[in-house]
Amino acid sequence: MREPSAKYVVPSGYRRTEVGVIPEDWDVAPLVSVVPPNVKNGIVDGPFGSNLKTIHYRNSGIPIITSGYVTDGRFHAEQYLYVDQAKFNEEKRSAVRPGDIVMAKIGERCGASAILPEKHDIGILSGNALKITVDTQRHSTFYVWQVLWNLYSSGGMELMRTVGAQPAISMANLKNHKIPLPRSKAEQEAIAEALNDGDALIESLEQLLAKKRQLKHGAMQELLTGKRRLRGFSGKWLVRALGDVAETDPENLRTGTPQDFTFNYISLEDVDRGVLRSHSEQKFRSAPSRARRKLRKDDVLVATVRPNLLSHLLFNIDTGEWVCSTGFCVVRCRQDVAHPGFVYFHMFARPVASQVEALLTGSNYPSINGSDVRALRIPLPGYEEQAAIAATLYDMDAEIAGLESKLAKARSVKQGMMQELLTGRIRLVHCATEGVCER
Repeated sequence: MREPSAKYVVPSGYRRTEVGVIPEDWDVAPLVSVVPPNVKNGIVDGPFGSNLKTIHYRNSGIPIITSGYVTDGRFHAEQYLYVDQAKFNEEKRSAVRPGDIVMAKIGERCGASAILPEKHDIGILSGNALKITVDTQRHSTFYVWQVLWNLYSSGGMELMRTVGAQPAISMANLKNHKIPLPRSKAEQEAIAEALNDGDALIESLEQLLAKKRQLKHGAMQELLTGKRRLRGFSGKWLVRALGDVAETDPENLRTGTPQDFTFNYISLEDVDRGVLRSHSEQKFRSAPSRARRKLRKDDVLVATVRPNLLSHLLFNIDTGEWVCSTGFCVVRCRQDVAHPGFVYFHMFARPVASQVEALLTGSNYPSINGSDVRALRIPLPGYEEQAAIAATLYDMDAEIAGLESKLAKARSVKQGMMQELLTGRIRLVHCATEGVCER
């Protein structure tokens, strides 16, 4: 008889359950079991909110807690609607208190959740949200929330949604959903603390990234208009039409192009705000009819179809044959007159955006043409100052890209931690045996 495959062998100290292989000293329990035994409405939705009308809203009173406040896993609300105490008393079962888990019940992001902060006032659920009150004598609210967030981020909430035009969480499915539960509250808290540390790192990186992006935006508005000059530069700037300092669509594939000519093709969908996300290899005979603009290194690709999406690109590849869609206008800067990087950054700056918006006003289809691109006017200093400004903005882009990479890695590490810690595949030292957890 063949021995069972290693992947089907349950390790010593573990057991197979309906939620997977978990430690022997963990339980499998329905979500409703984490609610305090004396709390009738520990898991409840907010039917009260769906009955609200404009006449019920107040400028102060009991804040209405909606699903939109929790969709990224953190609770945040910049502005509330309120109801008065009398209206609140009509449906106290929908009350949500600090420390409760608030979950989006309806919509594309149903299942997303966050914990109402301890310093928050008591609130009332809107019709698109639900709440879970955890028995903190026996369980860690943060552990339960991490289990629910892992379920949401991994797509598991799909199993709890009702079938219909509008996605919604089934209250019965949610209450009866089985989750893995360490018997020791200390172990639950230790797991939650480790995962919360990962969340804190992610949040700090997100805040730093937002700050760096804001700084770059401000630098673009100042450096590209001459409001702020780099050290060592002076002299007047001239406002020039792009067509005066660059060629547009200088090389195109003709009908006589050999049928077996092979090239790398960039479509509009391949570019995302200055980033080449993908491309495809094509032969002329079977290539899309839009595959016509030939490219050289340092060409600026200006999206002319839906230009408000800013799918522009500075092409910086100098090997192979490359062609882009006719949905781009290819701008090739004149040597020592216009710097490609300087022109490229202008495509994302407010002065050019305003000109494009004016061209699109009243148009049935959001597009511009090559003539429109040639007519775009940009302020130009001398070539060396253009190059210096572009280099400064490139450096800022590199710093932002580095932070984006760190953030992606932190999110990946956190996801891996969730898979390991919330299933007990990795145990925190002494949690199970001594009731005191070390990390």
